[in-house]
Amino acid sequence: MSIRVLATQNAPAAIGPYVQGKIAGDFLFASGQIPLDPATGALVGTTITEQAEQVMKNVMALVAAAGAAPDKILKTTCFLKDIADFAAFNEVYARYVGEAAPARSCVGGIDLPKGALCEVEVVVYLG
Repeated sequence: MSIRVLATQNAPAAIGPYVQGKIAGDFLFASGQIPLDPATGALVGTTITEQAEQVMKNVMALVAAAGAAPDKILKTTCFLKDIADFAAFNEVYARYVGEAAPARSCVGGIDLPKGALCEVEVVVYLG
């Protein structure tokens, strides 16, 4: 099985020793996305709604760069700084994943890079 690095300018560049994603066979394993502007690297928004919107834009940019559509997302892992933001986060998240919602885990009460309020990582089927 070939493994290749996914890289796109439409999502934020890695801010550490990792890549945006790896494609292995028919699957994309994407690194977690926080609400960074891809052009500037700056944190976007101060509310969970604003930040979730940017996070999901970044996630969808990786999905598109791999040649897939949102309905091919199999699994997401969502991280929230404050689990009390769960409902507001879900409103934004649901608009992006639609009726083909993937399997999901959600963890709250953790500190995230750059003081972000949320982060989302995905596994996507490319076949």
